[in-house]
Amino acid sequence: MGRYILRRLLATIPVIFGVSVLVFFMVHLVPGDPAWVLAGDQATQEQVQKIRDELGLDRPLYIQYLSYVSNAVRGDLGRSIHCRRPVWEMIKDHFPVTLELTTASMIIAGFFGIIIGVISAVKQYSVFDHLSMVGALTGISMPIFWIGLLLMWFFSLYLQWVPTGGRAAHPWSLEELKHLALPVMTLAGISVAMIARLTRTTMLEVIRQDYITTARAKGLRKSVVVFKHALHNAMIPVITFMGLQYGVLLGGAVVTETIFSWPGMGRLVVQAIYDRDYPVIQGCILFFAVIFVIINLAVDILYGILDPRIRYD
Repeated sequence: MGRYILRRLLATIPVIFGVSVLVFFMVHLVPGDPAWVLAGDQATQEQVQKIRDELGLDRPLYIQYLSYVSNAVRGDLGRSIHCRRPVWEMIKDHFPVTLELTTASMIIAGFFGIIIGVISAVKQYSVFDHLSMVGALTGISMPIFWIGLLLMWFFSLYLQWVPTGGRAAHPWSLEELKHLALPVMTLAGISVAMIARLTRTTMLEVIRQDYITTARAKGLRKSVVVFKHALHNAMIPVITFMGLQYGVLLGGAVVTETIFSWPGMGRLVVQAIYDRDYPVIQGCILFFAVIFVIINLAVDILYGILDPRIRYD
């Protein structure tokens, strides 16, 4: 196991390197100049050029990239062009907020998605099965911003149960849970639908296997057959999807955070794009790439826990 983890970690080096190259040069190809953003519309060409010199934007791109990589290897992701704060400090301020949102969403999505999928598989072609699969298909088909706006209209404007957006001043309080409710429901909605459909499909494959028929013939209780024998072996594809989806939510909660004014990494990246803040954009995306790689590694390790037959030799 130790050698496998080491090999996987070494294999991530070219992945991170490729991400850094793509992000750096794609960001610099986007129309717009950070110097003009900082100087303002009324600035002269001399003032803009002075800012470019101070920021090092007048140097060739490959020189800028080599400087960026050498600093990143030492843990220095640079300073924000807009607010002059270290990028790493900005990530430390915003990432826990996004982690709170996505973790809560993934827990809820996994819990309800697996339960719905299992019941649909056990009661195949029942009314519950048809209704849940129609609901899952509807959830997958609806854009996430539309789900967020519908939830905001119903729970905030019509029922007035929860705030429309923002984050409470005191984390882990009742007020914080109210602010967290709508963003979590929005993010979890599509994930619940996908997990339910995948769980149902894998469960239907497993419960038709011979060892499940044998377990039933031995007189085991239905709950033992379903949850101990069938679900345990059907969870590997579900765990794979949930791990990948968790990484996607961590790096892709931009729309949800924007709709609900949630001060996480998504809003930070969006604001950095508006400001043409190259170091912040590059640092955030590079950070997301590292997190995604770590999550994939954790999912692979979980395979061996769920199925002892899997070896990493």
